[in-house]
Amino acid sequence: MSGCRGLGHLWGGWRRGPGVRAAREAAGFGTEAGHQLRRRGSRKRSGPLGDQPFPGLLQLENLSREGLVDVLRAAVVDQKGPLVTLNKPPGLPVTGKPGELTLFSVLPELSQSLGLRDRELQVVQASGKETSGLVLLSSCPQTASRLQKFFIHSRRAQRPTATYCAVTDGIPASSEGNIQVALKLEHIDGIDLVIPVKSPSRKDLQEGVKRTLSHFHVVARGFGCALVQLQPLTVFPSQLQVHLVLQLCPVLGDHTYSARVGTVLGQRFLLPAESTKPQRQVLDEALLRRLHLTPAQAAQLPLHLHLHCLHLPGMRPREAPMKLLAPLPPYFSRTLQCLGLHQQ
Repeated sequence: MSGCRGLGHLWGGWRRGPGVRAAREAAGFGTEAGHQLRRRGSRKRSGPLGDQPFPGLLQLENLSREGLVDVLRAAVVDQKGPLVTLNKPPGLPVTGKPGELTLFSVLPELSQSLGLRDRELQVVQASGKETSGLVLLSSCPQTASRLQKFFIHSRRAQRPTATYCAVTDGIPASSEGNIQVALKLEHIDGIDLVIPVKSPSRKDLQEGVKRTLSHFHVVARGFGCALVQLQPLTVFPSQLQVHLVLQLCPVLGDHTYSARVGTVLGQRFLLPAESTKPQRQVLDEALLRRLHLTPAQAAQLPLHLHLHCLHLPGMRPREAPMKLLAPLPPYFSRTLQCLGLHQQ
């Protein structure tokens, strides 16, 4: 697995840029934006790791447009030329319906607050709503177009440009490998769900079924869980979550697809994807004790999937390639501490 294999930087702060102070604030070390991030999950729970089971979460329903702009300004990890890189908190959608509070909806205000004047930011690359991590923005349409073409060409050449890290409930059978499966989107009971497709026909592929591929590497194991690095080589909604479910190791905090993994007498197996409805993830008592969580708190566990590394080309012909990094959210680091998951 190339690129961002080492995870030591995730515990040590930003890799580059002037945003160390802003990063600390975004994680909850002061400022009104930090208080907004801290409020959710603030019910007291005794234990060695403090009173907040999920520090660093964004409570979007209590946030104004101005408050969200403050949060995003605090989340800037790098600003170089036309490029602005954010470390997005989980729970923030990138796009949505008109009138909804999203990253896209406040880009004009964010552009102004960052001193970009009439150069409005646009999204180049972003993690999903429930996923935390890097969001790449550009105030130059030509630069945005160039980078989007770079990502497309990299996928065609099967060169990974993004590295995610995840904590899984369960440990993959292999320490490293590829996950390759065809996927489709189906609207089931009012929800869009991703369904694996076995042996897709040419007609299936013409009607929305897509072959998907991810590379994974198990970085650490402990107490029935694993810290896993993932590099998607294709793009499909919820691809990484579904791929890990197919390994019988759902992402911690996956309240959509984890129900597809059943257990009988300690043995895991896959339930039919089409007929298994989403439900809150259920963790065994030993894991709950290790995480210092009650079952009610575990039902609110955030998705432990973080886009922590992006590889970009140099902005000029002779400029060296760039590697952008975003450290883990506080609740993610807390989980690693509870499980003793460190790079081995």
